[in-house]
Amino acid sequence: MSSKVLLIYTGGTIGMVKSPNAASLYPIDFNNLLDNISELELLNCKIQIISLETPIDSSNINTFHWVEIAGLIEENYKYYDGFVVLHGTDTMSYSASALSFMLENLQKPVIFTGSQLPIGDLRTDAKENLITSVQLASLKKDEIPVIKEVCLYFEYKLFRGNRSTKINADHFKAFASKNFPPLATSGVRINLRSDLLLNPAVNSDLLVHKDLSTDVALLKLFPGIQQTIISSILDTENLKGVVLETYGSGNAPTAKWFLDLIEKAILNGIYIVNVTQCSGGKVEMGHYATSAKMQSLGVISASDMTTEAAITKMMFLLSVRTGLDFKLAFKNSLRGEISKN
Repeated sequence: MSSKVLLIYTGGTIGMVKSPNAASLYPIDFNNLLDNISELELLNCKIQIISLETPIDSSNINTFHWVEIAGLIEENYKYYDGFVVLHGTDTMSYSASALSFMLENLQKPVIFTGSQLPIGDLRTDAKENLITSVQLASLKKDEIPVIKEVCLYFEYKLFRGNRSTKINADHFKAFASKNFPPLATSGVRINLRSDLLLNPAVNSDLLVHKDLSTDVALLKLFPGIQQTIISSILDTENLKGVVLETYGSGNAPTAKWFLDLIEKAILNGIYIVNVTQCSGGKVEMGHYATSAKMQSLGVISASDMTTEAAITKMMFLLSVRTGLDFKLAFKNSLRGEISKN
């Protein structure tokens, strides 16, 4: 039996074509998608297309849009075998990470993809990204979807969504997953790493979380950062959590004023999570003296999570967990976003 795949268009470069009389871009009518990618007709699946009410540039994405995407998946969940979300590249890793936490007990693939060039461009990467994403979303074994998690497909690789990050604005190889292998690679054949795929508990209904806390901040340290800058962020009204991007394996200044600010924030009930600025590797608090003090103050290690996963996991957990439950949940893997120690 052929699979049924739902394409959800949110906006982005992949949905643009060049005007025949000018260099400007305009949105494609996705109802006529097959006119632009006739190869989709060769796939053994039925494709339906819906769009956000107002397609947006991904730079404008926010929690409202994540809830809208999750809602569309929830409404159509029982009718389709898989979902492909067409999305702008700039914030795709944030969206894929957020949806991974919002969609609990997911038993079907949700694959984010996009392109660096418009779908109507002669050298576009949109066709391969879209065709292979649909093919991956349609995979079934014994009539059961093979992939059961939120992923991101780009330039011949399928990544776990909450392990991905954008690394290049100019090249087709725009995304990477430094701390976790690709779930699949596409060449002459698609090589799927079944041993890496998530296997959620069966017979559990999809649970869609639509409450996300936006009372969070992302603070990147740099040499010479001023006390007033950090203080102003930590003193933000209603602030509940901060993702602190530190150096190397989780190191930060040992200046008394800095540690005093961190301690004060934690005593005031603000969760502070330590994530590395490095593109790969992990936080190992206590490995150096420059992180040992933060560990003793109660700063939470993000281990090998990406910044995108850390901030969206925080937004999710702040709406469902408090106190020790938050700390334990953050340090444990919920959707494969963190490696087991």
